[in-house]
Amino acid sequence: MTIFGTRPEAIKMAPLVKALAGREDLESLCCVTAQHREMLDSVLEIFSIKPDFDLNIMEPSQTLSTITTKCIAGMEQVLQTARPDLVLVHGDTSTTFAGALAAFYRKIPVGHVEAGLRTGDIYSPFPEEMNRRLVSDIATLHFCPTEQNCRNLAEEHITKGVFRTGNTVIDAMKATVREGHRFSDPRLNTLGEGERRIILITCHRRENYGAPMEHIMKALRRIADTFADTELVYPVHLSPAVRRTAEQYLSGHPRIHLIEPLDVLEMHNLLARAYLVMTDSGGLQEEAPALGRPVLVLRRETERPEAVEAGTVKIAGTDEEQIVRMASELLEDPDAYARMAHAVNPYGDGLACRRIADAISWHFGMRDTPPEPFGV
Repeated sequence: MTIFGTRPEAIKMAPLVKALAGREDLESLCCVTAQHREMLDSVLEIFSIKPDFDLNIMEPSQTLSTITTKCIAGMEQVLQTARPDLVLVHGDTSTTFAGALAAFYRKIPVGHVEAGLRTGDIYSPFPEEMNRRLVSDIATLHFCPTEQNCRNLAEEHITKGVFRTGNTVIDAMKATVREGHRFSDPRLNTLGEGERRIILITCHRRENYGAPMEHIMKALRRIADTFADTELVYPVHLSPAVRRTAEQYLSGHPRIHLIEPLDVLEMHNLLARAYLVMTDSGGLQEEAPALGRPVLVLRRETERPEAVEAGTVKIAGTDEEQIVRMASELLEDPDAYARMAHAVNPYGDGLACRRIADAISWHFGMRDTPPEPFGV
């Protein structure tokens, strides 16, 4: 049984759900918590996934405590009814932790997709860093995107049931990025006219609320003012705190487009047209390099150091001056841009879901050998 509840989880789990459904040796069930209702549903529709169970837990002004407790309570009934042999959770959300804990309470083994990511700071990102650490202690199978993720687990004395698979988001992008895609928002279809360069922005992390986000927004405004050949596109998160800050600092500029959140199909195709990505998101650090798009991370650290080492990502932080300086370098220096754009993506080859399914089959004795690790 796969369990997920947010849009980022759904994007990365959807190709795995499809891969598992196509296996004759496995019966695949899908449960969603709907931690994010609207944004989750758009992904389910795009990938034609109909969940077997839907907890529908989302409520106005929900807190981490309400998400976690409603997930655990809802999952108790689901697991009692379905009695799966293995529960798969993804990454580091509250749904991830609650789903793993609910399975543990019923002594059902857990497989952790996108395992082994670490920043080393339990409060950054919050609550994601602690969620993924706790799931690692619960899980029996650990599906790590990269060798660094495997090493992170080994440092915590987790060495059994560890598989290096690549990241399932690369599998997802094979199905979503389409030449000639037409956007539902007419403004997006005319972006880049007159050789303008598109800068794609996302910014929503809780640890950036307040002063850090204000510094980021001021930097973005300065970049738009300085480089007349750029257009900044910012799909603004639904969080009221994020929306207030974005409107305060970025509204009213003719080349800054504050738009509604995009579904995965639109986001990936906008990413394919972008020149540069500036984000505090985790997933975009993996997705953008697959399309040759440099990424500036609007955080103090990243749990994805492989991209930094490969040269596809640089950490810009939340200091206004540093963000402006690093963005300016990529917009002014073609050589600096090319070094990032042409670096090799360390996150996958589009076969992660096959490796995970093979690992599950091997674990249950239905396959003679484990899958070949990604990168071998």
